Amino acid sequence: MTRIDAKFAELRKAGRKAFVTYVMAGDPDYERSLEVVRGLPGAGVDIIELGLPFTDPMADGGTIQLAGQRALEAGQTLARTLELAHAFREQDDTTPIVLMGYYNPIYSRGVERFLAEAKEAGIDGLIVVDLPPEEDDELCIPAQKAGLNFIRLATPTTDDKRLPKVLTNTSGFVYYVSITGITGSAAAEAGDVGPEVARIKAATDLPVIVGFGIRTPEAAERIASVADGAVVGSAIVDRIGKGEPTEKVLEFVAGLAEGAHRG
Repeated sequence: MTRIDAKFAELRKAGRKAFVTYVMAGDPDYERSLEVVRGLPGAGVDIIELGLPFTDPMADGGTIQLAGQRALEAGQTLARTLELAHAFREQDDTTPIVLMGYYNPIYSRGVERFLAEAKEAGIDGLIVVDLPPEEDDELCIPAQKAGLNFIRLATPTTDDKRLPKVLTNTSGFVYYVSITGITGSAAAEAGDVGPEVARIKAATDLPVIVGFGIRTPEAAERIASVADGAVVGSAIVDRIGKGEPTEKVLEFVAGLAEGAHRG
């Protein structure tokens, strides 16, 4: 059982929805990023998605693209991102960390080496947005064998024919992308999301978490009410990018967490 599996078992027992946050590793620099990440569990975050900065983030909107650029310019690399996770683990051995990004940096490092280092650093799961199920032998299957969850994205365009393929070899949870398009580009609507979540849950026992387009505590509550939890990324990354003090960022996160946990 991974930390992700344990967290969802704990949430189910408590009758509570999950609140997941995304932040870019190394944004705006390593020290500030680590400070924010270390503060997330205390602000009510159940699972941390740690963005791996990449030069060509095709699924990300402007806010997260800029965060990746800031991180890269500050010297953030895959190795430094694993160092950041390792440093977080020195103080927190229970909060799950999902590394989210693109395959190129992992491929460049070497899959076997990367998985060993990720496991040692305390990474619990991977979301690799540009590796489809047809490429499962590339990373998904080796990751599962190494004890990491491999989390897949489902979208509004994932029809009933495609869904079983998406769910094959997926573990940890399913990440439902609530809108078509890039991150931060539109608002998620519970009325649209609810039926889609129900359709996915009819095909899997995994929790279904909804992300993209959630920017307020009220929106987090509405989305969590029709899913197993909510993810917020761009709204948090935007505040980091504007230079808000860490305590203000974490206050904002705490409000979002309260909303999601009411869902």
